[in-house]
Amino acid sequence: MTATLFIEWTTLISLVLLAVALLVSLVRIVIGPSLSDRVLALDLLAVVAMGFVGAIAVRTGLWLYLDIAIALALLGFLATVALARYVLLRGARQSPAQEEGR
Repeated sequence: MTATLFIEWTTLISLVLLAVALLVSLVRIVIGPSLSDRVLALDLLAVVAMGFVGAIAVRTGLWLYLDIAIALALLGFLATVALARYVLLRGARQSPAQEEGR
């Protein structure tokens, strides 16, 4: 088995597994019972997308894709921070009477 054949098979397997992980995270975003579950699934989606881009970079040999993965990491981090702040502000605005009604 040559090294290129090994890399092709391993990247193919990793791309399939990452595609399954993307689908699972999308399902979690859609059916997540709470907003915090959806935020966590969105963060997982960003991390899996970075892995997907990294696997494509290894498979094609174009290391320019790693710059795209870095940009996705920054975007995912900023989105998670913004949504976490939104969840905190939303929780602070709820009155104690509303929390008892849950």
